[in-house]
Amino acid sequence: MTDRIDPQDLRTFGTRVLTALGVPEEDGVLVADSLVQADLWGHQSHGVLRLPWYAARLRSGAVRAVTDPAVLSDTGPLLLLLDGRDGIGQVLADRARTLATERARAHGVGVVGVRNSNHFGTAMYFTRRAARDGLVAVLTTNASPAMAPWGGRQKVLGTNPWSIAAPAPDGRVVVVDIANTAVARGKIYLAENRGEEIPENWALTADGAPTTDPAEGVLGVILPMAGHKGYAISFLMDVLSGALTGSAVGTGVHGPYEAEARSGCGHLFLALDPAAFGDRAGYEERVGRLVGEVRDVPLAQGFDEVFLPGEVEDRAEAAALAAGGIALADGSLSELRALADATGVPFGMRR
Repeated sequence: MTDRIDPQDLRTFGTRVLTALGVPEEDGVLVADSLVQADLWGHQSHGVLRLPWYAARLRSGAVRAVTDPAVLSDTGPLLLLLDGRDGIGQVLADRARTLATERARAHGVGVVGVRNSNHFGTAMYFTRRAARDGLVAVLTTNASPAMAPWGGRQKVLGTNPWSIAAPAPDGRVVVVDIANTAVARGKIYLAENRGEEIPENWALTADGAPTTDPAEGVLGVILPMAGHKGYAISFLMDVLSGALTGSAVGTGVHGPYEAEARSGCGHLFLALDPAAFGDRAGYEERVGRLVGEVRDVPLAQGFDEVFLPGEVEDRAEAAALAAGGIALADGSLSELRALADATGVPFGMRR
């Protein structure tokens, strides 16, 4: 691992790289912040490790630097469908969040679908924003094939992650963001960058054998979480994100690891206003009661405390900032330096 790097330095570098590739500055700021925030949360699989992949797709034209979605359907109160037209995933996901939030405030619920988008980083980056604005939010997306259906050994389904976030008392947010595989594919790439083996229950080789080699895991099949349950959830997330929005599904989706292929992925953003249920104060009291009950349970052996959903990330961010910033894997740092050379953007970091 490298020395600690100031998060703002990474945000500035990421923004300058993206603008050098034709991305408007406001959009570059959003994308760079989403990646650095993932690193701060301790999810380096979705952090600046991905910036070189995004850059390669922008150069090839698989992703359009200027995101200009078109409205395909607008039912008025509740539902809106956007064609992302191969724009940047983070920009489109945040547009969906904004539109869903506006409609939820006006009508109690807002639903926005996006087709023809791209990888958007961590889903909870967007659901947390909505929850901080007082809304309950759900975000789904589909992804390029990584998982075999339960009982098979050929990957046809993506990790197809999803996130739910909700406001909690005292300005807190409770949130979950999970892939439906045993591990996000980016964590296998991160292990490769760190020169580490992966656990045997993460992935299979292309021949269907367990492996601890991250390179074999990337080429093979990532196992579903919770066996058949993870497969079933991933299948239905593909229905919500892809089939419902008119996007690609299954093997038709391409990921950020492929420099030249159009992604074709889709997203679905749902926002709910607790006030529309007629009892905002009661909602907060009930969530507070749930938090209290979870906190007060007797601890199992080997545990020091019970965490709320999303609290691990909150603490990881606080710890990283207290320690002076983000420690990147050596492989990730090398790739960022190569990207700096390719784009002419200086990679000078305060330590």
